[in-house]
Amino acid sequence: MTEPRHVGRRQAIALAYHDADDAPRVVAQGYGELAERIISEARRQGIYVHDAPELVGLLMQLDLDEAIPPRLYQVIAELLVWVYELAPADPSDDAPA
Repeated sequence: MTEPRHVGRRQAIALAYHDADDAPRVVAQGYGELAERIISEARRQGIYVHDAPELVGLLMQLDLDEAIPPRLYQVIAELLVWVYELAPADPSDDAPA
């Protein structure tokens, strides 16, 4: 049995969710240098980058623009809630109406 070429190389995947979607979708994925570019661009845009190799391994099995499968809804939802709670509060939310 041979190992896939990407074993040991950095992996990255980006998900996006829009109201019209049933679930988050894969919007970028890559190995090695492409993974580094995805991560760099996310950080440049102020997007949180989460390091979870097992989850990335599962998500890398999906195709570009494919929705995450129902078996991953819970873990992705928990991650999104956690990231949302980390985000600084918008000061305009406290402004009187």
